[in-house]
Amino acid sequence: MVDLKEELRLIREPILVELTEVIESGDYILGKKSEELEKLVAQYVGADYGIGVANGTDALQLSLMALDIGPGDEVITTPFTFFATAEAIEQVGAKPVFVDIEEETYNIDPAKIEAAITPHTKALIIVHLYGQVADMKEIMKIAKTHQLKVIEDACQAIGSECDGRRVGALGDIGCFSFFPSKNLGAFGDAGIVVTNQKELYEKVSKLRNHGSETKYQHSTIGMNSRLDELQAAILLVKLYYLDIFLHKRKEIARRYTEHLHHLFKTPSVQENREHTFHQYCIELDNRDELAAELNKKGIASAIYYPIPLHLQEAFQHLHYKEGDFPVAEKSAKRILALPMFPMLSFQKQDYIMSTVKRLMKNNG
Repeated sequence: MVDLKEELRLIREPILVELTEVIESGDYILGKKSEELEKLVAQYVGADYGIGVANGTDALQLSLMALDIGPGDEVITTPFTFFATAEAIEQVGAKPVFVDIEEETYNIDPAKIEAAITPHTKALIIVHLYGQVADMKEIMKIAKTHQLKVIEDACQAIGSECDGRRVGALGDIGCFSFFPSKNLGAFGDAGIVVTNQKELYEKVSKLRNHGSETKYQHSTIGMNSRLDELQAAILLVKLYYLDIFLHKRKEIARRYTEHLHHLFKTPSVQENREHTFHQYCIELDNRDELAAELNKKGIASAIYYPIPLHLQEAFQHLHYKEGDFPVAEKSAKRILALPMFPMLSFQKQDYIMSTVKRLMKNNG
C-alpha cells in the first residue's frame, strides 16, 4: 500500500544530516528541533501555536483534557473512522455519541448532528477521513449555535483545505498524526496539536509533560506525551517535501479516477473542500473478491474500515445496534483502498489500473 523505502531513497542524505546533529547535541526531548517543527507546522496549517506530542491518539486525548471534557460529558463524532477517535473520548471518561456519515465524502453528515445534541454535549470531534475535508462551514455554524467546542481529527489530512484554509486551524483545536504511513510521516510514532487559542496552547503544553511547566512542580495531572528530537528532525526534512508529495498524490488519484470511474464509485472531490488522498478508496459490491484477485496479481489493497465503531465490541456498552448508522455500515462493507503513495511510478499505476479493469470485466 505504501513503499516508504522509495521515499527514503530521495531524502536519505538530509535526514542523516539532521539525525547526526541531534545525536551529537545530546538534546533528545523537547529541544530545538521540536520547537522548530512546532512553529513550522503551526505556520503551515495557519495556526498560532503548535505542541508536539508522542502520537495522534495522544493529541486527541490531550485536546479533550485541555477543553475540560470528562465524566458526564458527551462528544459527538463519526462511527466511520479509526478506533482512536472514539477511544480518546472514553479515555477521558466522556461518552462518544455517533452520527452517520455523508455518502460521498465518508465524513460526518452535518444534517444529522443537531438531532444528537443533548444538554450533556460539550464538543464535536470532526474527522477529515482519508484526506477529504468535512463540511466545516456547516459544522462550525452548528457548533456556534449550540456553544460546542470543535476538535479536528486531521490525522489523515495535513495540507487539506476548506475554502482556502488548511484543516487543523478551522475549529478550536486540531490534531495530527505523524505515523510513518501518514502523508507526513515520522520513522515511528509522533503527533502534534495546533490551536489559535493561547489558553489551550498553555494547557496542552503542560498536560503533555506530566502537568508541569517548571521542573518538579506539577499543577495538574497530565501525561507523558512528548515529541522526541529524532522524530522532529526527520519531520523537519519531510515537511519540506510535503506539498510536492501531496501534489503527486492528487495526480495519482486523478489518473485512477479518469481510468476507473466507469467501473465503480471513485472518491468525490467537493467544491471548496480539498482531498489530499491519504487513501484512495473505491466502493463496490464485490469488494472482497476484487481484493483477493488483486492480491494474486501482486497488488496490495486494504479496507479502511471494515467494522464501524458503533459495532465494535469495545463500544457495546453504548447500546448501539446494526442498522443505527446505515450509510457507515454500507460503506464498511463496500470500500476498498488501492495503493497510494507519492513514489508510485506511472508503470505501477498503469499495471494496477489495467489489472483492475481486466478483473472487473472478467467478473461481469
